[in-house]
Amino acid sequence: MKQRIITGLVATCVLIVNLIFARTPLLLCSLALASVISVFELARCVGLHKAYPLCIPLYVLAAICPFVTRYAGNFADLFEIGGWEDLATYAGDLNKLRHYALIVIMVMMFYFFAMMTFSRGKYKVTDVSVLFMVSLYILLGINGIVVMHDYRTGGEILYITIFIGAWVTDIFAYFCGMLFGRGGKHKLIPDVSPKKTVEGSIGGIVFCVLVMWIYGLLCTKFSTHDSYLWFFVIGGLIASIVAQLGDLLMSVVKRNYGIKDYGKIFPGHGGMLDRLDSMFAVSVALMAFSSFFGFFKGI
Repeated sequence: MKQRIITGLVATCVLIVNLIFARTPLLLCSLALASVISVFELARCVGLHKAYPLCIPLYVLAAICPFVTRYAGNFADLFEIGGWEDLATYAGDLNKLRHYALIVIMVMMFYFFAMMTFSRGKYKVTDVSVLFMVSLYILLGINGIVVMHDYRTGGEILYITIFIGAWVTDIFAYFCGMLFGRGGKHKLIPDVSPKKTVEGSIGGIVFCVLVMWIYGLLCTKFSTHDSYLWFFVIGGLIASIVAQLGDLLMSVVKRNYGIKDYGKIFPGHGGMLDRLDSMFAVSVALMAFSSFFGFFKGI
């Protein structure tokens, strides 16, 4: 417990620094590092971390995606922009970004098909499929943070809802499960995650919705953005449910390959994937939700 709390506090401090400097390359570098480590942990889980023809392209893609996401469509102008501060505020075109993403996915898909075809059985179809599918999920979740920050109305404060949805759910599901789910009478899905309880799941949802609503109030009070509070409430509900599904999804992969944790980079928490699994899902869900519903009024 003590180790878990200390690790959580340190990770929170690192997160706060990145949030403060979100408009600079610091956030992009941190996301790129997290993305590469996550893909490596996944490759090791499925036993393909030494399959360099498969993994190296994924590592390169994971490292550059946050930068491409921010500056998509503007590469020709990068040398004309003065200094990192100006560069960090020079967001690209979202439509161009979608086109780039579709092309990259198609190229990577055919590349992986070719590698499986000509490997003469060296690479198992199931392992390669899991690596490809979950890697895309990781990259989409990581880069969803940049999309929310740079391309959404009020994004400089809206993207924080990703971290609220993921980590408030995780924290309060853990403590509510300990407090109200003692004895484990109401297991959530014991075959996937033996320690998760229905009480913890409900507690995570309730507190996530509450904190998201409070955050919407604070946005209205202390920023220039007047918020639609119901959108924050609905967003909190969606985020919490999806966060738990994302956590369970990565647990299914772990159980399938017979490992307890993806890594040991976070003492008491496991690896990068163990720590960020719910965040990937929340990022994707809120990115989609914010595409249809504006969280703020009059802008």
